[in-house]
Amino acid sequence: MCGRFVITSPPAALRQMFGYIEQPNFPPRHNVAPTQPIPVVILENGGRHFQLMRWGLIPSWVKDPRGFSLLINARSETVREKPAFKNAIKRRRALIPADGYYEWQDAGGRKRPFFIHRRDGHPTAFAALTETWMGPNGEEQDTVAIVTAPASPDLARLHHRVPVTIAPDAFERWLDCRANDVDDVMPMLKGPEVGEFAWHQVTTRVNQFANDDPQLLLPMTAEEIAAEEAPPPKKAPRKTGADEDDGQGSLF
Repeated sequence: MCGRFVITSPPAALRQMFGYIEQPNFPPRHNVAPTQPIPVVILENGGRHFQLMRWGLIPSWVKDPRGFSLLINARSETVREKPAFKNAIKRRRALIPADGYYEWQDAGGRKRPFFIHRRDGHPTAFAALTETWMGPNGEEQDTVAIVTAPASPDLARLHHRVPVTIAPDAFERWLDCRANDVDDVMPMLKGPEVGEFAWHQVTTRVNQFANDDPQLLLPMTAEEIAAEEAPPPKKAPRKTGADEDDGQGSLF
C-alpha cells in the first residue's frame, strides 16, 4: 500500500517532467499524509493541468463522507469491479508526482519505517484515480486515490503491495481516457521491476505526520537504530510509608 509519500523535486523540474500548463510554486514536502491536499496531474481540454486534490477518494454517490471509509489506495486487481473506482478508471485517470514513499516493516511486533525511492534518484509518477464529490448544499471536493499492485520480489520484503508507477513515455496513454479505454491501460497497472527502487530505514519520527523536514529521509545508522529500538528505562518504584512527603507542607 502507500500511506505516506514525499515530494522534494523543484516545482520547475516537475512541471517540465509532467508538462502541465500551470506554474505552481510549492514547498518540498517530506511526509505527505492522507486527507491532505496533494498535487495531481490531469488531462483536460486537450492539455495537462496541475490541480490540488484531497488524498482520500470519495465516490460521487456517497451521501455523508463522515461515515465513509477513507479510500487512499485502489487495488489494481479490482478497480474495474469496485463501485468506488469502476467509473474513475474509465474516465478520471491521473498522475501524482512523487520522489518516494514510506513503508513500515513489521519486525517482531515493532514497526520499522523505510524510505523507498527510485534507484536513479529521479522523481516518479504514481497512477491515480480521481472523483469530484458534491455535497447536498452544492459544495464540491476533488479527491484522489493511488493505485497499488502486488510488489516485486525485492520490495515484497518490506510490504506485499506497492504504488503503481507510470513511465514518462506512457503519461499520455494513461491520462487520455477518450483515446485509451480500460483494456488499453490495464497492462500498465503493475509494480516496478526488480532493482528499479532502493530503500533504507529511517527515523520513527516519520510516524507523526506533523514532522515534515529533510532529516526524515536520512538513512539510520546502526547506533541510531539501536537507540530507537531500546526498551524504555524502568521507572523507579514509588516511595511509600512515613518518610514519603505528600507535598501538603510545600508552597509549590
